[in-house]
Parts: sequence; C-alpha cells; structure tokens
Amino acid sequence: MITGATSGIGLACAEIFAKHGFNLIITGRRKERLAEIAQKLKNDHAVDVLPLSFDVRSRVDTEKAISLLPEDWKNIDILINNAGLALGLEPVQQGNVGDWEAMIDTNIKGLLYVSRGVMPLMIARRQGHIINIGSIAGKEAYANGNVYCATKAAVDSLTKSMRIDLLPYNIKVTQIAPGAAETEFSLVRFKGNEEAAKKVYTGFIPLKGSDVAEIIFFTAMLPPHVNINDMVITPTAQANTVHLHRK
Repeated sequence: MITGATSGIGLACAEIFAKHGFNLIITGRRKERLAEIAQKLKNDHAVDVLPLSFDVRSRVDTEKAISLLPEDWKNIDILINNAGLALGLEPVQQGNVGDWEAMIDTNIKGLLYVSRGVMPLMIARRQGHIINIGSIAGKEAYANGNVYCATKAAVDSLTKSMRIDLLPYNIKVTQIAPGAAETEFSLVRFKGNEEAAKKVYTGFIPLKGSDVAEIIFFTAMLPPHVNINDMVITPTAQANTVHLHRK
C-alpha cells in the first residue's frame, strides 16, 4: 500500500514494486490520474492494482477506505507512508496558517490515520513493514522551513515510537529521509510557480524519485531478521539541509 502514489517518490515506488511482481494498493487525491496509473501498471507488469482515491487529511475518508478493503486486499505486507507536502517558504512570523494546517494535517495526521487503519491488519498476522517517508528537514531545521521541518521531525519521532510499540508483533518500521529530490515537491511548495521551483535544483544534480524508490525497495527486501531503522539519502552535492555545492 503506497500513499501519495500519483507522482514523485510514491509513483516511483509503485513502478518498482510492480516491476518485481507485487500487487499494489495505490492512493491519492487525483482520481483520474490514479486510475490511469493503475491501468498502466496492470498492463506493463501483469499485477493487480487497487486504486483508492481519498485525502489522507480526512480521518473519516481514510478510515472508510481501509475498512472497506476487499478481504483479498487486507493482507498488507508493506505500507509506504509517502503522502506529504511542503507549502510556502516564509519566516515563521509571516507564515500562512492555512499552509501550516495543510502540512500538519497531511504530513502528521494523515500518516497517523493511515497507519492506525493498517497496523491492526499487520498485528493480526504478526508481520508487516511500515516505511515512513520523512526528510532531511526532520533532522535539521533550515531558515523559513519552520512548520514543514517540524512536521518531518514528528515523522522521525513517530517512526521511532512505532518501532517500539510494534516490536512485540514482529513488524518492521523504517524511516527514509531524502534530501533534495526533484519531484513535484517544489512546484507544490511554490504553488505552481515553475520558475521558483526550478531554481531550487539549479547548479547540481538532485535525487530523482526513482533513486529514492530503489532504496525503499532495497530496505523492504531484506531478510525477515534485518531492519533498516533510519536512512538519510542526499545528492552527492548536498551535505545537510543548508550546505549544497552548486556549480
């Protein structure tokens, strides 16, 4: 099950898991795009794909979508909590409260709503792997990142807590924390301003969604007794949230 599967890292994850024969539950808000992706994955890789269009920010819609899963789809082996976003890049004293709420509702509460629905299914089978997509921003704050950084710090903390709480049930929990990755991330952050989004990645080679997806797949394919707790991934040109070498 992959949330936020209509673009970027989520879509790249869907492609690599389908390529290796996994049946998929893919979720996203863009219903038509989700259906197109599902059909393409089916055609290209001969796997079963169940598209579920809902907004993870809605507890009611999330609970309904998971509770109504057909019986054949309830044995979820891997959950990739990928749905997330950044909005705005202003100092905290000038922040847009609506942007704050959207980030908190998606990056923290959405992750919790989905996990709360799926975890009992994994606990019943005493197996499963939850992979939370965090960010280098959750490790080290940067100027004007404030609330986004805080939401990803929460993902970091929640991942650690999940690992502790789910330990007796043989469930793996992993955080993957990418650095600069060229997806729709900056386009969303700058609310469709393509020029501003492109400037984020000028002068260096950023990560691609497929780079991160390959590492996610690697962590998911390790032997049952091996778990990657936490992994930070950056482009070679990036040392941390602040230091980037641009040519």
